[in-house]
Amino acid sequence: MIRRIVLLVTSPRVPAGLLTAAAWDLVRQVPVFAGAESELTHALRSHQVTVTITDAPAQALLTSTDQTVVWLSGPEGDEAMARELGLKLAREPGLAELELMYGSWDPPGARLLDAVHVVDRLRAEDPWKREQTHRTLAKYLLEEAYEAHDAILSEDHDELRAEMGDVLFQVLLHARLAEELPEDERWSIDDLAGDFVAKMIRRNPHVFGDVKAETVDEVVENWERIKQEEKPSAITWSLPSLILARKLLNRAQRHGVPAPESDGTLGGDLLALLARSDEDAEAALRTALRRLAENL
Repeated sequence: MIRRIVLLVTSPRVPAGLLTAAAWDLVRQVPVFAGAESELTHALRSHQVTVTITDAPAQALLTSTDQTVVWLSGPEGDEAMARELGLKLAREPGLAELELMYGSWDPPGARLLDAVHVVDRLRAEDPWKREQTHRTLAKYLLEEAYEAHDAILSEDHDELRAEMGDVLFQVLLHARLAEELPEDERWSIDDLAGDFVAKMIRRNPHVFGDVKAETVDEVVENWERIKQEEKPSAITWSLPSLILARKLLNRAQRHGVPAPESDGTLGGDLLALLARSDEDAEAALRTALRRLAENL
């Protein structure tokens, strides 16, 4: 009978020992091999699973007298070992059959843990990043957001992915800096995420509560009402003028304030023009500028 070699793959981003029922059943019944000690090997041993550490995995797996053996794949996947084992079995297919089993896998968002770790290390070891503050980084946050905006307008989805990564870096780095603030001002990426979740639940009661909102207009109305209750008169004056104008015009409309008329000035004419259209003026102007640039 052909022997069975199971390559057990687990995620390093979930707690060691958090395995599927099938994986636990298997490792409790057959010999388990690994290339190094790890949190997972310790977790298995704490549940009476025998784990053998070897620096010659292919040989150990192929010479074992057991019908089924398990190899605990490391965080990097043990590609060299799998390649060696695969080539050996390709030459002598009667030795054993290879089987891949997922004992655990990354939940959605798990790679964000890697991103947090990378930014922590950059803050600690990179001279430039050690010198940064929230204020010195402020311009980069705007730059990265605008570059992502350009990628959206150009419908370049690969570029958008890259630019959103740069925006994420800014968020993570600001959160890392905030951990170094005085104790009464300090916050972390977990605080940020917790606040975000609470805000989304609070501002979307039609999803997380019992409020009825079946149309887009009703959703927006609820959102704006709740936002107004939280921040009664907040106006972000640092927004680009066209975006700020649209926000103020929308607010004026909700409060029954008449649309502004042209007053003969450039600013007044622009505001009156914006009031007559629901189009995204910022995006429209950027698209027009892009067409102009193509002809220069």
